[in-house]
Amino acid sequence: MNETTAAATARRGRTGLMIAVVSAALLAGQVAGVATAAPETSQDRMVSLPGGDIHIVTSGVPGPDAVVLIHGLGASTVSWDPVVPALRDRYVVRIDLLGHGRSAKPDGGYGMAEQASRVGVVLDRIGVRHAVVVGHSSGGYVATSLAEQRHDLVRALTLIDTGARLDAFTDNGPAGELLLDPVVGPALWPLLPDSVLRYTLSSAFSRDDQIPDAMVADLRGMTYRSLTATSAASDEYLRDRQEPDRLVDLGLPVMVIFGSRDKRFPAVSYAEYRRVPKVRIESLDCGHTPMIEEPGPTGTLIHDFTEQF
Repeated sequence: MNETTAAATARRGRTGLMIAVVSAALLAGQVAGVATAAPETSQDRMVSLPGGDIHIVTSGVPGPDAVVLIHGLGASTVSWDPVVPALRDRYVVRIDLLGHGRSAKPDGGYGMAEQASRVGVVLDRIGVRHAVVVGHSSGGYVATSLAEQRHDLVRALTLIDTGARLDAFTDNGPAGELLLDPVVGPALWPLLPDSVLRYTLSSAFSRDDQIPDAMVADLRGMTYRSLTATSAASDEYLRDRQEPDRLVDLGLPVMVIFGSRDKRFPAVSYAEYRRVPKVRIESLDCGHTPMIEEPGPTGTLIHDFTEQF
């Protein structure tokens, strides 16, 4: 088979897979999601930056010390709603990364170091001088990059289901690989019904009925460019250097939380973090998104850890 024929066959295969995935999701129907509600004391704000405006949500009494929450790919500040009540005695800052939530969605600026630098500027603008930074999934890479850039700012890190190395990644969701395909993805993205987006998110949860409607809306609100560029930047970050190696060099206190039923990074892969000197590792009985699947224990762990700093 020549290369031209092989490419055509591959494209037909991807198209067939696309039809199968969409059909399966439609047949499964629209699964009701779990509702989340922002705490009543939360305040929304837009911070104007040269590369695009950044949306933040704050709660608690403003001050120089804060707990900073950074979401993962395809999510937003809303993903932290279930655990914020556990931090009611702290000043909490949640940030929509560029390309996500209500923040700007330009064509570029999605590198992990770029996102981290932007977070640092936002914290400077609102008067935060010391932070315990919590990152979920790829948000953990942004948190770590911020610590690498701003030793003056970051006191400690909490990483939630943040993969240690790229080759440990196992599952991008039923339609994830298809969406990231450069041939099929761009045409497919604007056509997908919510049921397919929910199906795509299912690898981030241990049960489909745990997926909040708000997370489906967050994914829907992304541009194809912001989605794929953020995913590629996350991969590049890990290709450049594994996460535990970065943490070893930082020398900061670190807590790693992971779901024992994580479908994206197997539980055994989190053992990589044991070589980090000041690490605390906690496992919860859930999937890739403990803040939503197990908000009580997750909130308690974050609160108890941040109280030390």
